[in-house]
Amino acid sequence: MRRADRLFQIVQYLRGGRLVTAAGLAERLEVSERTVYRDIADLQSTGVPIDGEAGVGYIMREGFDLPPLMFSRDEIVALVAGARLIRAWGGAAMARAAEEALVKIEAVLPEAERARAAQIEIHAIAEEMTPEVRARIDAIEKAVERRDRLAMSYLDAERRPTERTVRPLGLWFWGKVWTLVAWCELRNDFRMFRLDRIARMQAAGSRFRPERGKTLTDFYRAMEAEYGRCNDGSNA
Repeated sequence: MRRADRLFQIVQYLRGGRLVTAAGLAERLEVSERTVYRDIADLQSTGVPIDGEAGVGYIMREGFDLPPLMFSRDEIVALVAGARLIRAWGGAAMARAAEEALVKIEAVLPEAERARAAQIEIHAIAEEMTPEVRARIDAIEKAVERRDRLAMSYLDAERRPTERTVRPLGLWFWGKVWTLVAWCELRNDFRMFRLDRIARMQAAGSRFRPERGKTLTDFYRAMEAEYGRCNDGSNA
């Protein structure tokens, strides 16, 4: 994390009149307490109204506002293009949030940068996205966050249905197709399911805890190992 980003995060954590310890900040920011002490001192020297001391904690007095956000041209393009892509290809809740994010981004930009953002000609059209798929994206995203098991009827490439209970781990977007990365309890292994082939889906009524060998990190490791074997020069 860049130092400027870290200072911004410290201010955000201290907003709202909450007492926060240096140890707590260090854990959140993944830095040492010594670094936090130095950053707090630097913020105080620039006029940020932070009270407190080492070993006790820090609190920021009310009434402090950050200056308007400043973005480079490339950052503005990335933010606007990304929000438009999500608005086109995301779930219904994601699309609404992307629209609101665009409004907020424009609101904090200086007039010249606001005009530049309006001139960005990067757009996305997703005629394939149906209300059902959008709702499914939102439902799966929430299930991933809450670690809710899902029971679903899934159609394979030949449109044959199978009943699955899965542990949803993440969503992948492949350009026009969303897939669910999950631990399949039927196959006792990782599987990727196309959202447009899920015929029926509902909560399975129970939550799951992360288990060694069944997490998204384990899935990535398995993918990396498989990719490494496929690209091993010794197999050529």
